[in-house]
Amino acid sequence: MSKKVRIIPCIIAFEEIGLGLIGFGITFSFLGVILFFDRGLLALGNIFCLTGVALLLGWHSTWNLFTNRANYKGSASFLLGLFFLFVRWPIVGIIFEIYGCIVLFGGFWPSVKVFLYQIPVLGWIIQYPFLLLDRLFRGSG
Repeated sequence: MSKKVRIIPCIIAFEEIGLGLIGFGITFSFLGVILFFDRGLLALGNIFCLTGVALLLGWHSTWNLFTNRANYKGSASFLLGLFFLFVRWPIVGIIFEIYGCIVLFGGFWPSVKVFLYQIPVLGWIIQYPFLLLDRLFRGSG
């Protein structure tokens, strides 16, 4: 009897680990900001986030994301933020990293928004301010 090789469970495991690492990265970065921009926690948060993104998207897709000509500005900004973080300017580094993440992952926001809207309670909480503004503007016109 020959054994069948199952690749799908391995891929799903990498994606779960990637999501977990991204969660740890966000947690460590948040703690680093709360604890007066602690460099160690911010560095751990960055390492966890980058590793999580690489596991979630795949190494090749992550490399293509950072080296794509359209994403040079975001990649340079993110790497410059890492540099400022390591030379003890954490506030400037965090600002550059946030800008770099927004530019790099800007194409993913519509997909993330649709996903968040479909979560039962959280989706309603996120949509409620927009629905309220829509009613105010529609009622006054």
